[in-house]
Amino acid sequence: MIDMPEGPTEAIDRLAGELDDVRRREAGVAVRYDRGGTVFAVREPGRLSFKLRADIVAAALGTPGTVRSGRGVDWVELTTAVADSFVVDRATAWFETAWRFAGEPSEPSAAPH
Repeated sequence: MIDMPEGPTEAIDRLAGELDDVRRREAGVAVRYDRGGTVFAVREPGRLSFKLRADIVAAALGTPGTVRSGRGVDWVELTTAVADSFVVDRATAWFETAWRFAGEPSEPSAAPH
């Protein structure tokens, strides 16, 4: 039996199990990942969304298969229709980065969501 390479969805699910304090919640066809009550990634059929910083989102938009998310300026969407190693690499890097940001303390002046 030949092992199929890991796709981006499987990669972030695996990573969610390896990182601390990740809660996975299903909501219809979407899966939301949060840390400490902050949603930092969302998986939907055909796309993954990550909450990053606006400057990282701006840089990410220059890579294939990405669009600005309707979730806000600090979110980027990655299309998973073509699941090559580059898409898997981006998905895991952005998932871990979003997880790190979700674990940072909020600024005292920041309004709660």
